[in-house]
Amino acid sequence: MTGTPVRLDLSSPSRGPRGKPPKHFVDLTPEQRIDAVTELGEKPFRAKQLATHYFTHLSNDPATMTDLPKATRDKLVEGLFPRLLTAHKTMTADNGTTVKTLWHLFDGAKVESVLMRYKNRTTLCISSQAGCGLACAFCATGQMGLTRNLSTAEIVEQVRAAGRMLADGEVPGGPTRLTNVVFMGMGEPLANYKSVMETVRRLVAPTPDGLGMSARNITVSTVGMVPAMNKLAGEGIPVTLALSLHAPDDELRSELVPVNTRWSVAEAIDSAHRYFVATGRRVSIEYAMMRDINDQAWRADLLGELLNQRGRGWVHCNPIPLNPVPGSKWTASDPQVEQEFVARLRAHGIPTTVRDTRGSEIDGACGQLAAEEDE
Repeated sequence: MTGTPVRLDLSSPSRGPRGKPPKHFVDLTPEQRIDAVTELGEKPFRAKQLATHYFTHLSNDPATMTDLPKATRDKLVEGLFPRLLTAHKTMTADNGTTVKTLWHLFDGAKVESVLMRYKNRTTLCISSQAGCGLACAFCATGQMGLTRNLSTAEIVEQVRAAGRMLADGEVPGGPTRLTNVVFMGMGEPLANYKSVMETVRRLVAPTPDGLGMSARNITVSTVGMVPAMNKLAGEGIPVTLALSLHAPDDELRSELVPVNTRWSVAEAIDSAHRYFVATGRRVSIEYAMMRDINDQAWRADLLGELLNQRGRGWVHCNPIPLNPVPGSKWTASDPQVEQEFVARLRAHGIPTTVRDTRGSEIDGACGQLAAEEDE
């Protein structure tokens, strides 16, 4: 699915066509990094030094690389660390502990990331595509269409920037580190499978070759691209899989999530269960609660029955109060209706936790900042 045709955006003559990002140090394997520095006339050990600065110290600034001669560091940074992301707009909420950033990419494409600091963890929600081609009815990003896939380095750079922000104490609470990454920002992660999996490998690789994160603290979300879900199960990297279901019946889900016309509710749930069997990792079922659309008690019962048909203890359900998009008919469920929905799921023995929503006052739904800029 990574071969999605690039869409040309000719709305701004200064931007030109969307294209392939320049090759970045992060796009390379450790072996390729050695080749890259030697091609620039440097000793092979410089690759390890650069990796240490980037993945351990979270820096791509040549001024911080004082263990390299100045001429060497300038040449290597210029050749291997092209600027891929520029922070165009930053908004904060929750007393500064939620930070949403609108990034402009090298070709003018736009993506968003959201950093959330909690008492015992810090979570970054990242984008894997500029826009999205799956057109889910209630999603701000889905209404934008797909601009292009992000490269591995463009995705990892979102993570490095957030880690640097936390290390520098720019988020209230003092310096800390990033603990969790969720692929729940703009785009369908499994439609950009190659770059997303290469990103995951960079995140879990031990320092200094990667960020040294636990795969268990990385969540990959999908609307149910069954072949890619099956492929993910065979990767041998036990990330958490999150299936964005949003309806337990094909009639409604096909309206909300058009990809359901290709892979049905049953096929998506079967694939999610296969992931659990292959990895031992409990799957998350994401369910955006939409008033009078998918929040009926009978749908909670149907969802509980469908999940239990595949066994017990393999799944966890996350009802999510919908972050409304201005001007949209879609809005969050009434709290009492949401409580009844949760109670029905729990009555079926489904562990259920209502997702903590943040950032509604800063256009919390993914894609809203980018969409507003294009208006």
